Formats: sequence, structure tokens, C-alpha cells
Amino acid sequence: MSTRFTLEQLRGFVTVAEEGHFGRAADRLRMTQPPLSRQVQKLERALEVELLVRTPRAVLLTAAGRAFLAEARRILKLSESAPAAARNAARGEAGTLTISFTAMAALAVLGPWLRTITGRLPMVELTLVEMVTGDQVDALLAGGVDIGLARGVPPSDVLSVRRVHAESLLLACPRDHPLADLGRPPSLADIGRYPVVTYHPVVSRYLHELVISVFRQARVEPDYVQRVGQVHSLLALVNAGLGVGLVPRTAARLRLPNLAFTEVDGVSPDVVETHCVWRTEHANPALDALLRLTASGDDRTLDGLGAQA
Repeated sequence: MSTRFTLEQLRGFVTVAEEGHFGRAADRLRMTQPPLSRQVQKLERALEVELLVRTPRAVLLTAAGRAFLAEARRILKLSESAPAAARNAARGEAGTLTISFTAMAALAVLGPWLRTITGRLPMVELTLVEMVTGDQVDALLAGGVDIGLARGVPPSDVLSVRRVHAESLLLACPRDHPLADLGRPPSLADIGRYPVVTYHPVVSRYLHELVISVFRQARVEPDYVQRVGQVHSLLALVNAGLGVGLVPRTAARLRLPNLAFTEVDGVSPDVVETHCVWRTEHANPALDALLRLTASGDDRTLDGLGAQA
């Protein structure tokens, strides 16, 4: 047998329990005493237990009434907060967001995004996952990620793409390297005279193709001595003296004891792009809210960051 009762019955019971008197409870609820008494009686019949003991001077809670009072209050509180929660979720002001990101995107874009979300969408629960771009695309298509910060993902019927950041390439080299002491930004031809650490063609396809393209446009064919999947791995090898490498400007925030960074002559200032990627067809209002808040995007500057020789 199902138990059915109304919020009005719960509210009447809680008020009587708090006042200890039907008359005072009725005054508080701005109603007369007989309908209030009927509400409580209907609730007791629905629960098949006695909640209150009526005495000439007061109304007392039974053991069942004391146990039910806490639950009745909880249900009433939920009934009051549930509509607001639903409205917040519909507007994207509450809910969940899973954001994937590359290591460099975490330095360039993720920080401002997190400040926006915590400041403007404080009731949105975040899950953050670091992934290389290829894994991000797989996760987006599978529905495991709502939005990714990645590079080199073409727009399609399934995925929408928007540029959120652009920056230049810097040269990373050991501090005692000849390119660090030229007194001017080295050219790509200068760099091509030394062993170059570059990116893996599969794991880090975007940066691999970008570096290859930049050198080819300058008609330079460097000696690529190692290929790695992550920018921080490239920096570690350069720091160890294995060669020099081209890195996004953001990478200059990563400090290693034997590293120097310098501008590169002849490289476009906006050559390295970061995009946000999301499923075009989705049903997450929190994602729509984030996209609206970050719509200005395309931030090409990194405050406080400069190349250091």
C-alpha cells in the first residue's frame, strides 16, 4: 500500500509540533483550527501511525511523531529549494561540467576559466581532466567530457570549435648555448644549425606539424634528435643539454635551472592556437553558460610573461 500525503499536511503537522497547540498553530498558518486538525488526522491515516497526543492543555509528540518530525522538516526544506535548483540548472547556473585540457592550456586558458566559473557559476560542480588532444576528442565523442581545451581539432558536424588563445613560439635552449648569447633574436636558420628536440607526430601532432611547417617555410631542415609527446618533456631534454626546441610562449612559465627562452626572428606572433571544443549537440545548460561567459575568448596576451634570454 502506497503512502500518500501532501505538503500542506506536513506543514500543518510541523507547525502543530513546534507550537504544541492547535490554536496557536492555526493562527500561525492563518487558518482556522478544524481544517488544521483534519490535515493532521489525514496525515496520521496515511502513515498509519499516531503522531500527536492531544491533551486539554497541549499537544505532545508520540515516539513516531518525534521520529517523523525531522523527516517532515527535511521534506519541506527540499520542497522549498527544489524549484530554485531546477531554475538554476535550466539556466546553467548549477549542474556539472567536465573540462579536459592539455598541460599548456592549463597555464594559458584554464586559470581564467576557473576564475570565471567559481565567480559567476559557483554552484556548478567541476571535474578537471588532463589529456592530450587526441584523447580529448575521443572523450568528447564518447560523452565523457563536456568541453576540452585542445589544439588542432577541426570543426565538424559533431564537434564545434572556437579559438580561445593564440601565442608565439619561443626558442628554449640551455643557458650557456651560443643561441642564448647572440645579442639578438635568432632566426630559424640560426636554430637549424644545432640539434633540435621536437614533437611526436602522433601524440603531439599539432605542434609536430607546426614546427615542421615553420622550418620548411624558412627553407631550413634541422637535425631532429628526439621527438616527445609533451612540452614539459621537451623542456626537460633541452635542460639536460640534448638540443634546443621551439615551444609555445606559455612554456616560459615553466622554470628549469639550465633553461633560457628567447624570441625567434621571423615567426608569426599568433602561430600557436588553443581552441575550446565541445559536442555541437548536447544537453548541458552549464556548458551553454560557460560558452556565453567565455564568448569574448581569443585572449592573445599573457600578463607578466616575457621571453628571457
